[in-house]
Amino acid sequence: MKQTDRQTKILQALARHGSVSVTDLAQKLSVSGETIRRDIKSLSDSGMVRRTHGGATQPNPFEEPGFRQRLAENPAAKQAIAQMAATQVQDGDSIMLDTGSTTAYVARALLNPRNLLIVPNSADIARTLATRRGNRVYMAGGELRADDGASLGQSAAEFIRQFRVRLSIISIGAIDGDDGLMDYHLNEAELSRAIIGRAEKSIVVADHSKFGRRGVVRVCGFERITTLITNISPPEHYRDMMSEAGTEILVSG
Repeated sequence: MKQTDRQTKILQALARHGSVSVTDLAQKLSVSGETIRRDIKSLSDSGMVRRTHGGATQPNPFEEPGFRQRLAENPAAKQAIAQMAATQVQDGDSIMLDTGSTTAYVARALLNPRNLLIVPNSADIARTLATRRGNRVYMAGGELRADDGASLGQSAAEFIRQFRVRLSIISIGAIDGDDGLMDYHLNEAELSRAIIGRAEKSIVVADHSKFGRRGVVRVCGFERITTLITNISPPEHYRDMMSEAGTEILVSG
């Protein structure tokens, strides 16, 4: 992202104060509140700030934003990634999907394939796909998390391990140059590993903002992943590592 002078000043104010308000920024920078809100949205989409009601804060590198906020971040990129992921799915396929904002977009993009067998751990994804074109949906059980309707924990992982599918499609919290695929919660990382382990082909869907982030729990190295679908070609050192690991990179553009 190429920052404007005004966006640079917003980031400088955040570095000094930790949080800023739209009203204060508009007054100090002599622009409208709507202009500041557009700047904050652009910075938020790039992962540089976290939007709040009436302003912004610095992102916590070890904490993932709430599900609704993640759905609103980089929506065009996630839709394009989801459309490309949907082209990997054939009639009659068996698929596992984890809970994530990008996999939520993938579920909505699966309009054409028929008679899918789908194993999600997301109530939202299960509801989206259960009513379409002869699909069968087996929802992983357990307590549902309030934020995103995810079923996690030992019972969900044990349920997942009963199945063997052709495709797994997972989102990821962070892609690190040293540790590979990372997440922010232990139970999410454990479920992702279970899903990857029960699929013939594993696809990760992640927009460009995930590169260079570092989560707190390692999911796996690139060698466990068949394909990465993203919206912008990764930096060269990531491409080199994925090439060495045998991971295909697809760019949605």
